Amino acid sequence: MLQKNKISSFVELGKFLAQFSLDNSQRNHEVQHNDRFFDSFETLLALSQSHNGWFTQEQVYFAANSWAEALTDENLSKWLSNYDFSKVQPKTIGLILAGNIPLVGFHDFLSVLISGHNVLVKTSSNDQHLIKFLANYLIAVDESLEERIKFTDGKLENFDAVIATGSNNTARYFEYYFKNKPSIIRKNRNSVAILNGNESHEDLVSLGEDIFRYFGLGCRNVSKLFVPKGYNFDTFFKAIFEYQDVIHYEKYSNNYDYNKAVFLMSNFKLLDNGFLTLKEDQSYSSPISSVFYENYESLSDLKKRLENDKDQIQCIVSNGLTENSIKFGQTQKPQLWDYADNVDTLEFLISV
Repeated sequence: MLQKNKISSFVELGKFLAQFSLDNSQRNHEVQHNDRFFDSFETLLALSQSHNGWFTQEQVYFAANSWAEALTDENLSKWLSNYDFSKVQPKTIGLILAGNIPLVGFHDFLSVLISGHNVLVKTSSNDQHLIKFLANYLIAVDESLEERIKFTDGKLENFDAVIATGSNNTARYFEYYFKNKPSIIRKNRNSVAILNGNESHEDLVSLGEDIFRYFGLGCRNVSKLFVPKGYNFDTFFKAIFEYQDVIHYEKYSNNYDYNKAVFLMSNFKLLDNGFLTLKEDQSYSSPISSVFYENYESLSDLKKRLENDKDQIQCIVSNGLTENSIKFGQTQKPQLWDYADNVDTLEFLISV
């Protein structure tokens, strides 16, 4: 019954978020606490870009809509049905959140609370406002959560376990600092797509969503393409042309100009369509406005390589060319049970 109460609070949050649309937000009078929160959230979404230049209205509304779709009774019940929370003794779980894309740390926040623990959150300076607003809405729905949700701007202290997300460099600090605590430490990862030349125009248009959503800043964004030897990129460039407006956003445009200039000054051979460069490179992590690519001759050899490099890869996108690959256009629409770095957060929280 207690688990059902926890689910219902997040279902209410999902209903609240479902009201908001970039084109036409519509107030649903059946949603709880709208008189207090609806207008304020619209204002926050409008101001998000002033807090973080990458958080355009299109991107923050997309993030809000994605969570509205995820936070349903059906999804939450399906997600939680495989776990036994009966022996969980409430602990304080520290969260150190990233801020590369809007609400990127909300899954960890949700997981801690839904498992019965208390949460102590240190937000990223790049995303301080959205998750705090949603926390306040949840507290309005269920006042008991007020004692279970805390935020800190300073040093993370007085916690029993920690989930920390950062770069490979900060991960080394986290691993040292939290060495005596149960922890999940997340590092840099990137996503890749495997093409074989048989993809439809619609597949490649959808691949553009995997590349350009959130301007490519997320670990689930495709930053590397594997293509068969002799692959003709004309069909790829034709398909992604509908994302051309990305170049009109100044921060993206500045990155495109800078990174292209650096590549050209280094005499790298580039493929370029005026808003995205393709560079042949063995690395997985490409800079903003660029995607790396690499040729493969044997799909079986490529699978072995990706398995060996799995600690560097978040998602693999293809038309079923590898086991557990994600369909084109779906990388930024993970299900609740699609865990970052393939680490089961709820299993960790139950074991703490």
